[in-house]
Amino acid sequence: MATLGAPTVEPASQAPANPAPLLEPGDRLTRDEFERRYDRMPQLKKAELIEGAVYMPSPVRAKLHSQPHSHLAGWLVVYASETPGVASFDDSTVRLDHDNEPQPDLVLLKLPAKGGQARISTDDYIEGAPELVVEIVGSSRAYDLHPKKTAYRRNGVREYLAWITGEQRLVWWELREGEYQEIAQAPDGLLQSGVFPGLWLDAAALLRGDMKAVLSALRRGLDSPEHRAFLAQ
Repeated sequence: MATLGAPTVEPASQAPANPAPLLEPGDRLTRDEFERRYDRMPQLKKAELIEGAVYMPSPVRAKLHSQPHSHLAGWLVVYASETPGVASFDDSTVRLDHDNEPQPDLVLLKLPAKGGQARISTDDYIEGAPELVVEIVGSSRAYDLHPKKTAYRRNGVREYLAWITGEQRLVWWELREGEYQEIAQAPDGLLQSGVFPGLWLDAAALLRGDMKAVLSALRRGLDSPEHRAFLAQ
């Protein structure tokens, strides 16, 4: 029984002895641990595991990232809408292997019915190597063009399109005999996918922001004999 007039002592609140760790740039983690920590941070917009290391990109800039991203997304959405058996994804996590779980800006893949090499898992992630990944390369240049590119190549991503916004330059690589080789312009100046027939890109128009010309070139690709043959497969 308390003594009359004695001060009341409140019990001290107990903080967790070992709070669950969160993601930090540079952490070296397994893919499973990366996912556990990412799940504890619902406010986090983007984090990637590249060759076992955690990368957390800077805030997204408007003209150097967001607008280019929007333009390429529109280009891919139009292609996918005209090509049954193909699907495009925006900012989707991709489980490549045990050390690599990138979150590409854009992905285009073939569905299983078209012989695609990736699939959607039961918990709604892309697993395996998509046929095409697209990255808007700005502040992320150091890892988009080096360790991430290496991981894409090693895992069999068949084409990698990088828009290097700081240099106003666009490079599209295709996997040939285990190495990335740059896709050369066709005689009409367009870049053409070898994996997705009819996916044609007017890079010069894209770089100057002329989306009408970009979509006009894509329409020519969609009307091409190669695209019609792909649809008939």
